[in-house]
Amino acid sequence: MKAATLASSLALSLVTGASYADNPWASERAARNQAIESYIRDNDEAYVWFADFPFSTSDGIPFLILQLLPRLAPALWGSPENFLDVVGLFRDERNPDYPIARGIGWTGLAADATAPVDMSSFTCGACHIGRVRLPDGSHRYLDGGINAEFNIVKYRVRAYQTVQAISGDSDDPAHRLQAATVAITKALDQAHSENPNFFYGNYRLGERRFDAEYEAAQVAAFKADATNLIDGFMQRTTLEYQAFDTLVKKNYTGFEGPMLEGFGGMADATGISTSFGYSVSKAQGHPVDLEKQLPPSAGITDFMAVWEQGKRRASWNADNSRLVGGAGQWNGNIAIPIYRNLAAELTMGLANTDLRIGVFGIELLDGIPAPPYPFPVDTGLAAKGKGLFERNCADCHRAHNGEVYDMGTDIGRALVVSETIADTARRGFTATCGPDTRVTMPSGETIRPCAEFDGVSLEGKSELAMLPPSEHRGYNALPLGGIWAQAPYLHNGSVPTLYHLLVPGERPDAFIKGNLNYDARRVGFDWSGASEMPQTAHSYYFDTRAFSAFSKRGHDTDITHETGSYKLDWSDDPAGAMAIIEYMKTF
Repeated sequence: MKAATLASSLALSLVTGASYADNPWASERAARNQAIESYIRDNDEAYVWFADFPFSTSDGIPFLILQLLPRLAPALWGSPENFLDVVGLFRDERNPDYPIARGIGWTGLAADATAPVDMSSFTCGACHIGRVRLPDGSHRYLDGGINAEFNIVKYRVRAYQTVQAISGDSDDPAHRLQAATVAITKALDQAHSENPNFFYGNYRLGERRFDAEYEAAQVAAFKADATNLIDGFMQRTTLEYQAFDTLVKKNYTGFEGPMLEGFGGMADATGISTSFGYSVSKAQGHPVDLEKQLPPSAGITDFMAVWEQGKRRASWNADNSRLVGGAGQWNGNIAIPIYRNLAAELTMGLANTDLRIGVFGIELLDGIPAPPYPFPVDTGLAAKGKGLFERNCADCHRAHNGEVYDMGTDIGRALVVSETIADTARRGFTATCGPDTRVTMPSGETIRPCAEFDGVSLEGKSELAMLPPSEHRGYNALPLGGIWAQAPYLHNGSVPTLYHLLVPGERPDAFIKGNLNYDARRVGFDWSGASEMPQTAHSYYFDTRAFSAFSKRGHDTDITHETGSYKLDWSDDPAGAMAIIEYMKTF
């Protein structure tokens, strides 16, 4: 499928706000924005699969049920224009005809879809397309960035609460299913009779049309199997909630309430995936071990930016036995890109993972440019900061640095993958995509995405699908492209701005997180609430003292490493810190 018109309708209309034409940075910024537009134009199909296609070819929640949530439980869901705004998924102004918020896809988007009823689930874009609000009130979209508003826990909790609301108080599962079926089919009939394009909005994707005829066929197919589909929805939604509750009780003792509210822009991804697998096994009557199957520590972290993945690409050592010089995830433990992308997909616990998502992800993310800083830059001050940065920061924050560091930050996220979990993950990854696995791409080409990496066969190298936990007890020093848009900082988002990162004595204990307004002086999203512009509904106070995993400690003490001595605490030279920050705006 060649998404011929998608680049123009989805990805190219970058909302750039004020031009700041009087600033020398303006022409450089314009050139970089043009480079992003050109890149997405050249990779338009990969972009759409990244942004809009669901992780599974057949699993998830029936798309019709998802669209009915605000009718089934209006008190739990958001505005009439976008009921998912309550969980931080936004309507992307660049694609106004898309029938649901960015970050949700349905199986029928694929031309080769065969399931009679469209199933929906999250897409890569849910976590990795973010936005910043500019001074004129418009938004600059961050493709491959961080959706600091998205709260996956809140979504799952509210979906579970919806099931509870429509299924009644009976203890009899059959009675609960009957009540839910009556509620859902009634809402379905009412919505479809009011508008024959209620669910799909007459959306078009290339040559595929999701018009009234398509919608009528979906409604009929759903009603023909409504009991089974609704039962599956109820069971999955309940199991997702119970699984996360199990994780919280194990690793977040004393902090259960806030964790079940969730935090925008953050997730315990390893915990979500392993707890769901544990709960499924338990529900099916298989032997389970809570301590071995779930992470040994709390691992909640900020979402990562995923642009410029080529700068993190590992390479083979001399005898092709190990991968060096780069990796993925916060602690660098997944070095092969297809498995890195597959890990993100498998986090959702969906059956029939669509490997094409991972393949297109490699194509798109390897070279997609980081977005340029959208505000003015003092280029003279930046020139002064360049030398300070190169002396104190560049050695670690270079491309293809696979080294793992312990910089005094909370170490929990680096410990979440135990040997048992790593072994389970390797077996899961390679079972889903092994050297002999064949995938037919939309073009009709059949490929083997896990047969080799950089020309070296992966046959007999299953141990490289996830690297040993013992070698990754720390965090990578990442390349800093688009660092301005990756606030708040450290792996747990405990430091609001670059200024506070370099001047640790002034780090606040608590600050606003999830705001779209920007602090251009300190470089980070508005953390103090001082902005005159309205805060997003998803901003919240983040208290670094509330739980150990949120500690603001780390990257706060000058160090001597084998490569040299480096100044990390600029409290005695705030002018130097500001010069470095000005330079980093240009990354």
